[in-house]
Amino acid sequence: MSTDLVSSFVAIGLSEQKAKETLKNETVTQNLKSAIEQAEKVAQGKMDKDVGKLLYNIATKLKAQIKNHQPMLVEYVVARKITTEIQLNAALDYLLHHPLPPVDKVKFEEESGVGIVITPDQVEAAVEEVIAKYKSSLLEKRYRFNMGMLMGEARSKLKFADGKIVKNEVDMQVLDLLGPKTEADLEKPAKQKAAKDQSNSGAKQGEKKEAPSSESFVGEDGEVKSFMEIMGQAMKFHKTGENYKTDGYVITPNTMNLLKKHLQEIGGKVHTRFPPEPNGILHIGHAKAINFNFGYAKKHNGNTYLRYDDTNPEKEEEKFFTAIREMVEWLGYKPFRVTHASDNFDKLYENAVELIKRGHAYVCHMKSEDLKGFDTPDSPWRDRPVEESLQLFEDMKNGKIGEGEATLRMKTTLEEGKKDPVAYRIKFTPHHRTGDKWCIYPTYDYTHCLCDSIENITHSLCTKEFQSRRSSYYWLCNALDLYCPVQWEYGRLNLNYAVVSKRKIAKLINEGYVRDWDDPRLFTLTALRRRGFPPEAINLFCAKVGVTMAQTVIDPSMLESCVRDVLNVTAPRAMAVLDPLKVTITNFPPDQPVSLTVPNFPADEKRGSHSISFKPVLYIEKSDFRESADKNYKRFAENQPVGLRHAGFILTVEKVIKDSSGNVIEVMATCKKTSEKEKPKGFIHWVSDPKVCEVRLYERLFFHKSPEDPSEVPGGFLSDVNPESLKIIPQAYVDSTIKDAKVRDQFQFERLGFFTVDRDSNPTKVIFNRTVTLKEDPGKN
Repeated sequence: MSTDLVSSFVAIGLSEQKAKETLKNETVTQNLKSAIEQAEKVAQGKMDKDVGKLLYNIATKLKAQIKNHQPMLVEYVVARKITTEIQLNAALDYLLHHPLPPVDKVKFEEESGVGIVITPDQVEAAVEEVIAKYKSSLLEKRYRFNMGMLMGEARSKLKFADGKIVKNEVDMQVLDLLGPKTEADLEKPAKQKAAKDQSNSGAKQGEKKEAPSSESFVGEDGEVKSFMEIMGQAMKFHKTGENYKTDGYVITPNTMNLLKKHLQEIGGKVHTRFPPEPNGILHIGHAKAINFNFGYAKKHNGNTYLRYDDTNPEKEEEKFFTAIREMVEWLGYKPFRVTHASDNFDKLYENAVELIKRGHAYVCHMKSEDLKGFDTPDSPWRDRPVEESLQLFEDMKNGKIGEGEATLRMKTTLEEGKKDPVAYRIKFTPHHRTGDKWCIYPTYDYTHCLCDSIENITHSLCTKEFQSRRSSYYWLCNALDLYCPVQWEYGRLNLNYAVVSKRKIAKLINEGYVRDWDDPRLFTLTALRRRGFPPEAINLFCAKVGVTMAQTVIDPSMLESCVRDVLNVTAPRAMAVLDPLKVTITNFPPDQPVSLTVPNFPADEKRGSHSISFKPVLYIEKSDFRESADKNYKRFAENQPVGLRHAGFILTVEKVIKDSSGNVIEVMATCKKTSEKEKPKGFIHWVSDPKVCEVRLYERLFFHKSPEDPSEVPGGFLSDVNPESLKIIPQAYVDSTIKDAKVRDQFQFERLGFFTVDRDSNPTKVIFNRTVTLKEDPGKN
């Protein structure tokens, strides 16, 4: 059979290799086979390669929703009425806009260019017009001019002209205007060197200049770009009202009327929705969904619903509703409307009754354990009379049937093979919003697509695991003759070294491994906000990951890198000492001011400044002092002076004081001004007259990349928890800059990292969370 097909495909002009490649795609193979069979019936003689090429294009480009038009297309190709790929593409586009029979043949032929002949004189005239339009630019730029622009405009004037003929005419007329290429035309353009960053020119002598931050994510207004600005044109979907153009979309006799009404109701605007379950806190994966749904709608001047999928009253709590909305708004998005699946419970019930009446649903008494998995037995109640199912469904609603004794099931099969998914189940649990009104609750498979339809969603964006439900999504809307949105799937975003399961996070909380849902070691959005991750950094991270069908598992270092990028341009600098060592300057100049003015952003001093104390007693990090320095050590030692950042002074050891155990507890030092002649090897940060604060240092919560993977962590995720993931420094010294700091204020503590004021702070004690270090710790990997 395959040998015969290869021969058949070769006979219409395919190479043997291409014919064999085609056989690997079952859909294209069947389409091409049927196209050839249809062509042979109407062909008067042997088909040439030009016809064969167009038949192959039909087989590869014909969408399922207009497959019924294949015989007509083949007939036009064999009859030489459609002779070019341009004509065929125009024909396919027309049919996609008019998928339902009968086809208006006059309009079809007009749109497909049937009978249109483009003469050489027409091509010449069209190209002359375009060349004249750009003549001055062509003479100036010569062969560096974008010739593709000339081709594009010429082709637009001659829709059905042969592209090769147009290109030849363009080349000939450009040559006639400019003459042959000169040596200058053939030279490669010199690469321009990036201008040197002059932003550090005002930095004080001896200070280390900050590396200029990447500007790819910063807009002209100085603000971090939005998710969609960074994504650009990466996401292209169907236009509103053109749902029928999407692969797999089901077209019914009423589809076009429903789409027309839908388009009127939405005013042509994109409508998306973010539909979280209010039974837990959102995590980093949800950030991608939020950005995708809200970002796509915003880019197209559309609207996004925040719709709570509140169909399981046993697990829903008010704090989750509140936290979800907070996180959406924290990421920078405002819902068009806040809705609930429960808003539609009455309508959903009416639709379920209608589904039964149409013979598409039935009441089943199989136990829940018998319905698990995919290879489930057929229900003995599948063919029960409609009236009987209607009465039983009403009994379910009225509480006359016990929990687990009956479900309403739909007569369809999911793409993954699961038969007759459940639409309603019985739960004698009061609902958060509807109280005791209902004791039957709809499932996701039933609720989601109908709520999308009710809210006129244009693009139902969801993660890839719902791909197996797409067919039932379309089936249910069409079974009820309702407007059917288009479902688009994308890959989930997962992180290494993380657990995001609500059940497992609850276990970590209940067993005391973390404090709560917003513990900064978790990857819930509330935790990331508390730790100090800016929302712009999370959106930047989501944009960098991109929206693809591929399931992605990313190392947290990429997220942390985005945080550094954003904080580097938004967090003002300050100095802090986490492990203090006292230094007393014995010759402190009497005329030296006791306060210094320091820029908030040394790389851009126009962005403000702050004052810090500078007195004879100051504190440095213990790690910045050694009794003896080797050639690689650039900080403070008895045999090596060191510079003080921002102060313009060099310290030299005069005396070292130790305790009874031999530990250094104080350094007596002398100071002198820095100069061109005498520069120290290094500069260190310091504080004087500091504010005492608590600092919390966070490391990864888990040791292994996949703490939930038994092959990596046989003892389970709890056995993989890092007991050193939180280190508390009760008495760190921070300069007086932070005296008025508020919760969530952020700073870069020079040479240490980025830090954020924690919500546990109070008027007597400021508490800082280390958000991220200044650079990735190689020890983490």
